Amino acid sequence: MKRSISILFLLSFCVGLMQADAQNRVRDLGIQPGILTPGTYNAITDVEGVLVGHQTILRGDSIRTGVTVVLPHDGNMFRNRVPAAVYVGNGYGKALGFTQVQELGELETPVALTNTLSVFEVAHGLADYMLQLPGNEQVRSVNPVVGETNDGWLNDIRSRGVSTEDVYAAIAAAASGSVAEGNVGAGTGTRALGYKAGIGTSSRVLPESRGGYTVGVLVQSNFGGILTVNGTPVGQNLKNHFMSDEVPYEYGVDGSIMIVVATDAPLTARNLERLAKRAFLGIAHVGGIVSNGSGDYVIAFSTSEDVRIDLDSDETLLTNREVQNNDMTPLFLAAIEATEEAILNSLFMSEEMSGVNGRVMPAIPADKILEMMGEE
Repeated sequence: MKRSISILFLLSFCVGLMQADAQNRVRDLGIQPGILTPGTYNAITDVEGVLVGHQTILRGDSIRTGVTVVLPHDGNMFRNRVPAAVYVGNGYGKALGFTQVQELGELETPVALTNTLSVFEVAHGLADYMLQLPGNEQVRSVNPVVGETNDGWLNDIRSRGVSTEDVYAAIAAAASGSVAEGNVGAGTGTRALGYKAGIGTSSRVLPESRGGYTVGVLVQSNFGGILTVNGTPVGQNLKNHFMSDEVPYEYGVDGSIMIVVATDAPLTARNLERLAKRAFLGIAHVGGIVSNGSGDYVIAFSTSEDVRIDLDSDETLLTNREVQNNDMTPLFLAAIEATEEAILNSLFMSEEMSGVNGRVMPAIPADKILEMMGEE
């Protein structure tokens, strides 16, 4: 049975056809994944205190990469830590700092994203940044958390074009409010599901009756599969998908995705890990298949003051007020929906890009997709 199309979608569809040559967020085109309401900016920064910064690196015809940082708050994270957890969907990746997060259940640096071979330089820059903060003069161990995807199809990844100065620049640029998406920061040279992809973000706000909490997601998309847009089998209809017999899946299936989940709900590491697992389901909603060579990771954290870890506190016991297990389900749904929409935004907000060896990655054909959805 074909799904019904709301009047709102039909109106937005007509506008979308006229705007399809420009990059638009999916919700601006009338595509509204899920049932929950986005926050003010429909971004991870709707979680109060969260900041995002990018450093985009474009040099000549072959350097297409960058750095993206997510800061849970603007203070000294080493001394005022947030609870955190990670979930590894497929471990073909070079993520740094994740084992300490798994062990201690806390985050002591911003989260940085970059390309595979620049992870180590970015970790260096992130460690330097933390060590020079006032109050950290005696610190002898710091756990920089860095995720990556391999942008080597468009980027000359072996040149290792990211420097520690780029990390500082991304942190300096970190801000609240609207978040740049598409071909920016760590998403500059990435691709997903047969098209140019990049950075994407989205959020959901629960009704007051369900706690009124906000869940925000930011993704670095660089993976393969069979593209699905709000239930429409786009990749299958356009015959641009993994294992297509008619048109070779020219752009590959391996890659990776990094998913960063933030919430203001008071959660400690145990329930943050459960939240991270549900965010992973958003990959399936858009047709991702978590291939053998794809590193697929989620890191989730809570900004709630009720669960902060103050390193300078004289208290020997932590007293946390956190959401009960029975009240987690709405948060799970919020994480799934926000991840799905963030991935779609990472595609729809990306422009066609040329890169190393003359390769060209096309932008997603928004007009064809809108037409396809309008016919259902």
